[in-house]
Amino acid sequence: MMQRESGTAGLAPIHQESAPLRARIIESMRKAIELGLLTPGARLVEKDLCQQLGVSRTSLREALRELESEGVVRQAASRGLTVARISLRDAENIYLIRADIEALIVQQFIERATDPHMDEFTKICGQLLDSYRAGEFQMITGAKRELHRHLCKVAENDVALEFLSRLTLRTAQLRRNSLNRADRQAQSIREIEAMRDAVLARDVAMARRMAWEHVNSAANSALGLARSSEIEQAKG
Repeated sequence: MMQRESGTAGLAPIHQESAPLRARIIESMRKAIELGLLTPGARLVEKDLCQQLGVSRTSLREALRELESEGVVRQAASRGLTVARISLRDAENIYLIRADIEALIVQQFIERATDPHMDEFTKICGQLLDSYRAGEFQMITGAKRELHRHLCKVAENDVALEFLSRLTLRTAQLRRNSLNRADRQAQSIREIEAMRDAVLARDVAMARRMAWEHVNSAANSALGLARSSEIEQAKG
């Protein structure tokens, strides 16, 4: 029977497809962390993970080593391998870096986008806005990933996409707590609409500003909640 302490409930078996098995394991682990199935501090017991994913220990260890190199999981002296916790200082820096990257890819997108690219951008933004209105975290994060993919593809900036994927995962719990708030969802809708309109107008300066402000607002919301939680825990 799986140990409850491992926190690995909810992982689905991996089926071999065209993508390398290691990459599919990493994607499954990332999704579990993003959705809160694996929370910061959760123990990662190899036996349990292998059983749930249906993979060998060799393949699992290769994937875990890569996640460890990205700072997503870490070795805890007394508990073995765990999902990494993030300090507020590191989270602040991640949001600052994200803001600059997202402003950059919006600019590069505008500079390279054809009319069909803009049409696809409009469609993806519509899906993202619908996700915010539905208030479903999984839908929101999926639509946001699709937006990043499209922007980076047209911008010809795969490096930015890789960094955004890693950075957003490091702050997964903070993002989830923030995005579950109705007021943050409403604010995000306004910010995304403003960014979309600036991009469609090919107004680089305004689009950069709106992209940066969207991430900055996300940081203020997520970090504000985290600080309040720390204060309450200290009082308790």
